[in-house]
Amino acid sequence: MAIVDAVEPGDAFAEKLGLWIHYTDAITLSAVHNDSIASLPKMQPEAQFVPRAAVGIEFDRIQAGLINSIIKGCSPNLGKTHIELSTLKPELPMDIAAAYAPYRRLYDTHQRDMELRIQPLRANVREALAKASPRLRKLADLDAALERILRDRESKLLSKVPVLLKKRFEQLFTAHLQTLADTRQADNPAGWTQPGAWLARFCNDMQMLLLAEVELRLQPTVGLIEALNNKTRNE
Repeated sequence: MAIVDAVEPGDAFAEKLGLWIHYTDAITLSAVHNDSIASLPKMQPEAQFVPRAAVGIEFDRIQAGLINSIIKGCSPNLGKTHIELSTLKPELPMDIAAAYAPYRRLYDTHQRDMELRIQPLRANVREALAKASPRLRKLADLDAALERILRDRESKLLSKVPVLLKKRFEQLFTAHLQTLADTRQADNPAGWTQPGAWLARFCNDMQMLLLAEVELRLQPTVGLIEALNNKTRNE
């Protein structure tokens, strides 16, 4: 979308991640990592039963609910959802800040919805791992420590997305005005949401970013579930 400068990712991932971790956090991580699996309490046979199917079903339910809410919220014609875009009444001349405000509120609301749904899901999956085996309990402990350490940094970075998205809003509207000037056409706000029009394109971009954010936020939980499933296949 050209709203931020492209940066080569490089290959110093561990070094860059280390910049996010305070030395006191590093001590916490080291303590969890160095705990011997042999020192963990032995699992009772009945405690090793983990409702793996229930974990997967809950994950699928949360994921589907978030995706459905985003798709419907960004496309009002698809049906009602608990998070909806307030009705925009296009007016000319347009105040960019005022016009973008409903979209900013929508994005912020979806982000809060993700946090409220995904954090408890991740905690529940960790609980399932802790019951499965000493090795998976250690993985759950590491994930809990990393979540606490990285949560604030992640939240601050993700909160910048709707701010940056305003630049895309401005870009598309400016390009729309330029097209009108080049073709000497009068503007028609009623057509902004028609397929291919600038505002429809913006809504598609916003939906794409929200769906990508859902996938990003779910990645740690996906990893935990994969570890749990791998144990099941190897038993």
